[in-house]
Amino acid sequence: MLGESAMIGEPPALREIDSRDVAAVFAALREALAGGAPVLPRDRSAATSDAVTSGADASASSADPAAGDIGLVIETSGSTGTPKRVALSAAALRASAAATYRWCDARAGKVPESRQWLLCLPTHYIAGAQVLVRSILAKTQPVVLEGRFTADAFVAAAKRLTAAARYTSLVPVQLQRLLGAAADNTMFAAEIDRVMQRFSAVLVGGQQTPPAQLVAARDRGWPVVTTYGASETAGGCVYNGEALPGVRVREVDGEIWLGGDQLALGYLGDPGRQARSFVTVDGVRWYRTSDHGTVRDASGCQRVRVTGRIDQVIISGGEKVHLGAVERAVQTVPGFEQAVAVPAPHPEWGQSVAIVVPNPAAVAATSASVPTPVRDACVPLGRAARAALLVEIPELPRLSSGKPDRRTLEQIAAEHTHFCD
Repeated sequence: MLGESAMIGEPPALREIDSRDVAAVFAALREALAGGAPVLPRDRSAATSDAVTSGADASASSADPAAGDIGLVIETSGSTGTPKRVALSAAALRASAAATYRWCDARAGKVPESRQWLLCLPTHYIAGAQVLVRSILAKTQPVVLEGRFTADAFVAAAKRLTAAARYTSLVPVQLQRLLGAAADNTMFAAEIDRVMQRFSAVLVGGQQTPPAQLVAARDRGWPVVTTYGASETAGGCVYNGEALPGVRVREVDGEIWLGGDQLALGYLGDPGRQARSFVTVDGVRWYRTSDHGTVRDASGCQRVRVTGRIDQVIISGGEKVHLGAVERAVQTVPGFEQAVAVPAPHPEWGQSVAIVVPNPAAVAATSASVPTPVRDACVPLGRAARAALLVEIPELPRLSSGKPDRRTLEQIAAEHTHFCD
């Protein structure tokens, strides 16, 4: 196996393509998987597109890892907002897609005659690009949801699928929109149910899916599968807490490490970060996720459970608080399914937990007392985890990936810290 700093010959120039041109990205990925030029999908409609790679051109540096093997480059700011370019080999992309099919087939108990995907995510994100890679392996044309994601658009696009096995990949906010439309109990709600139940698997990832969403979707018979992974693992590599075939998982000092053939080659132009994130132990290469979690359940069986980001730990009154754990606890409270936990300055404790929740009735960001059910939900996590501030805003600001914009939410919470309990 190649080491973290290995190189192969002269690196080819990256083939930059506007990610909105799905047909062009699809064709370029097919060529890349066959040994052609590596693909760099970019969202040219976004004002921040160039900021991600500021100071870097669209060519791989000769100092980059295994540059001759690159098939796809995904630009991402990650959870910290620090720009990075993740280099994935064609072999890693194929390994990831094949593992997805093996897991789905085992779950269904059969290998389908044909497979087809519905693309609802941007192709400059790994989840969207992987829909295209899986379609290439299945030798079928994906159906593309054009324009803004709505329940109507999703249903119309899903009806164009024709294969025996049908799949799609969503982020939690998209699943929530479908659930919201289905909750109206109209004829259209019944149509959403029929469409969703026809899928073999509806992959949901990119961030933690609120438990209430999962219960609501599965109660309706929707085949929702939670996924965990990253661009560095060629997308989701843990489904419903189970590592996909060929994927290695371990826990080191509370941090989840992932290994297997689906791992990225490294980061273009960032050897320091690459050395920190990718390590080799006893001949096995691992990606350090920076996620807190466990890899075994109470019975000792392998079951991956993510409890939060290492960079989302605050110190409140001298005690550590995992914001991810607080967020999941609060989301179990009715009406707080979309709540986000962020740090807020506190005059006495240094830092405290702020809960930001969307409220369409709010005209602007307003502070309110923390409800007793929210406080009670945090009790098992310790005194320091008790939410000290509640901020209601009309709508959660989100990144283009659908994830909550935590930096903006943290700024909003900081503006209301004088209301801290």
